[in-house]
Amino acid sequence: MIKDEIRRFIIEKFLLNSGDHLDDDMSLLETNTVDSVGILEIVGFIENHFNLKVEDEELTAENLDSINKIARFIEKKQGKF
Repeated sequence: MIKDEIRRFIIEKFLLNSGDHLDDDMSLLETNTVDSVGILEIVGFIENHFNLKVEDEELTAENLDSINKIARFIEKKQGKF
């Protein structure tokens, strides 16, 4: 499942395997889970893991600020949404 893959990446990369408080709708930016560099790492993960191209204009909180938003964004890019 896409959300599980995203969650695993975020926990391993940013929370040092301690994702007890990571909710699917939690803002990654407002909680300081990731910063602007972290967003770029998430984009790299999306592009490599899901074989998608993320355009500059798609680098928005609306697309990348929570597990649910990232999953919806990926599904939309894959044509599933």
